[in-house]
Amino acid sequence: MSLISADNVFALGTVLIGLAYFGFWADNHPIGKKTSGVVWVLVLAMVLSNFHITPFDAPAYDFVGRYMVSLAIPLLLFKADIRRIFRESGKVIITFFVASAATVAGAIIGFYLLNLGDIGAKVAGVYTGGYVGGAVNFLAVSQVVGMTDAEFTSAIGASSVVSILALMMLIAIPTFRFITKHVPTQFSDTIDDAEKHRLKESTRAKIYLRHLTGALALSFGICAISDAIGNAIGLTQYNILFVTLLTVVIANIFPKAMRRLEGEFELGMIFMYIFFAMVGSGTNVTAFLDSALILFVYGMTIIIIHLAIVLAVAKVMKIDLAEAIVASGAALVGPAVTAAIAISQGWRSLVTPAIMCGIFGYVIGTFVGVAVTQFLS
Repeated sequence: MSLISADNVFALGTVLIGLAYFGFWADNHPIGKKTSGVVWVLVLAMVLSNFHITPFDAPAYDFVGRYMVSLAIPLLLFKADIRRIFRESGKVIITFFVASAATVAGAIIGFYLLNLGDIGAKVAGVYTGGYVGGAVNFLAVSQVVGMTDAEFTSAIGASSVVSILALMMLIAIPTFRFITKHVPTQFSDTIDDAEKHRLKESTRAKIYLRHLTGALALSFGICAISDAIGNAIGLTQYNILFVTLLTVVIANIFPKAMRRLEGEFELGMIFMYIFFAMVGSGTNVTAFLDSALILFVYGMTIIIIHLAIVLAVAKVMKIDLAEAIVASGAALVGPAVTAAIAISQGWRSLVTPAIMCGIFGYVIGTFVGVAVTQFLS
């Protein structure tokens, strides 16, 4: 029994959305910038459920997991214009393909090096999706391969720590003399404080009710069509793949209309954070701690192999270290964080490639992750 009963929808809604709010708040303060707001959402949700404040299972959780996740994916991918991605990312997109292949190699090698148990193939696919795309792919692959909430929480909890270490490694790489001696470092650019401010201002969301309602209606329509396709061909477990594919098709048929949308990505992120709160609420801490350590080791194995391959290819192909770091970051830590790395390093002309490659990772990450799970199963 819990203090808040499983059928108290309003109270559980208050908790889930309140935790999402705290996650967004943490992302903009030192407490979250060092550990990610997602981690805080998961941890606080686990505390509440394991101390019997909230239940481990509830109809409200089922609604979030079944509907909000599917609706979030189109909202996060409406700007995935593949032609623009290739046009504006330049040479970095080639290195991004190398980085994605390096992630796949790391996932497969780590799978055979470590004993991950019965969920090994699932974890390999989920981590591949996350380290090619991002959290949305991590989540989508977990749904397709049938991860339980406890397995998902263990996987993303360990992965969050790995991602922080990966970010620190990406930032530190240019300072290692034994790397800069062997990998070209001719890339140079400058960016002043005023330009940094303009870049930050340009990324602030603008909210228009017409845009949000249109995007949400379109997202519902895409999910409805995808469900119908999955039911018709008997592959309902792949509905999220159909959602992803249909969204990408629409984004590329109507790129100008999608580009004009404002605020839809942020709405998708709200749904995602509510989902993370739900997952944390349904997680038993004992099961989480039992499996988190080996998954952390596995994640670090993927990162180390990934970086080793990317740097080796950069040396052989004479790819500039800055471009290699941006391509690797777009895969490992996503477009927003990688763009911030580029800004902080003064690599102004690499900000757009960082964002474009990261978005492309969202497009392909789920498919690559599911393929890895199928290959290893």
